[in-house]
Amino acid sequence: MERKIRRKDGSLRSVSYAKWGYIFIVPFFLAYLIFTLVPQFLTVYNSFFENYQDGLNQVGPNYVGLDNYKTLFTPDSAGTVRIVKYVANTMIMWFAGAVPQFVIALLLAIFFTSYRLNIKGQGFFKTVIYMPNLIMAAAFSMLFFTLFSRVGPIQALLVKNGWIDASFDFFSHRITVRGMIATMNFLMWFGNTTIVLMAGIMGIDQALFESATLDGANAWQVFFRVTMPLLMPIFVYCLITAMIGGIQMFDVPQVLTKGNGAPDETTRTLVMYLNNYLTNKNYGMAGAISVIIFIVTGALGGVVYKMLVKQYKEPQRQHRRRKGDVL
Repeated sequence: MERKIRRKDGSLRSVSYAKWGYIFIVPFFLAYLIFTLVPQFLTVYNSFFENYQDGLNQVGPNYVGLDNYKTLFTPDSAGTVRIVKYVANTMIMWFAGAVPQFVIALLLAIFFTSYRLNIKGQGFFKTVIYMPNLIMAAAFSMLFFTLFSRVGPIQALLVKNGWIDASFDFFSHRITVRGMIATMNFLMWFGNTTIVLMAGIMGIDQALFESATLDGANAWQVFFRVTMPLLMPIFVYCLITAMIGGIQMFDVPQVLTKGNGAPDETTRTLVMYLNNYLTNKNYGMAGAISVIIFIVTGALGGVVYKMLVKQYKEPQRQHRRRKGDVL
C-alpha cells in the first residue's frame, strides 16, 4: 500500500506502509517458530532415540533408529497391536459423536437462518446452544461419572422402573462407556459447529434461495443444490477440525475411566496411550507415538478434504468449461 505525499517544493514522493504489515505479523511467526515448529522437529528427532527413566537411573539418549516404531507395531502376547487398537477406539468414539453433531448442527443452522421462518431472538438461542462448549471437559466427565455411577440417579431411576437389574454397571460395558464419551463430545461441540455453519449459510446470497423457490424447487432440492454446494468449504473446515480434535481426544475418556480405558482398554485413545509414556518419562516412545498421530491426522484430513472438495469443485470446472466453449 502506497501513499503519495507532496514535498514542500511541490514534488510528490511515495510512502509505503507495507513494512508495517510485516512488522505486525513477526510476533506470530516468532511464537510459532519457538513454541510449535521447533518442538515438532525435536519430537521427530527424539523418536529415533532410546530415552527413558528406569527407577532413579536415566537410560539414554541412545540412537536406536526405527526400533521405537517397530516396538509400537509389535503384537503383544495376545496378538494385539495396541496402537492399532487405540486408533480404532479413538475413531469409533469420535465417529459416534460426530455424526449426530453434524446432523443436528446442520438442521439447527438451516432452521435459524431460514428467511421463511424468520426466527426471532437468535442471539439468545446461539448463547444457549453454545453454553455446553464453555463447560470444562473434566467437569462434564465428572458429571456423567456421578450420574451413571452405581449410586447415581440414572441407575436408581432405571432400576426403579425395572428397565435394568441392580447389578448392572454402566462402566463395565463397552457400548455404554463409549456411548457416554460420544454423547459428551456431541454435547460439547455441536453448538460451536452450529454457529459456524450458521455464519456460512448467512454468507450465501438470499436471492439464490428465493430464485430456487420461484423456479419450483422444494426444500430438499434447495438444500442439496444450493445450500450444501455453497456451504461446502465451511463444512469441510468444520469436519476436518472436528476430526483433528477427535484424534486428540483425551480429557473426557481419561477422567471418565480414571485413565485405565475401561472396560478392557476399549476406551483408551491414542493420546491416553501417549500420556502413559510421558508420565513414565519415556520420551523416545512418546515421540514415536506423536509422529504417528501426526501422520494419521494428516492422512485422514487429506482424504476427507479430497472426497468432499472434489464434489464442490467439479461443478465449477464444468461451469468454466461451458463458459470457455461459449466464448
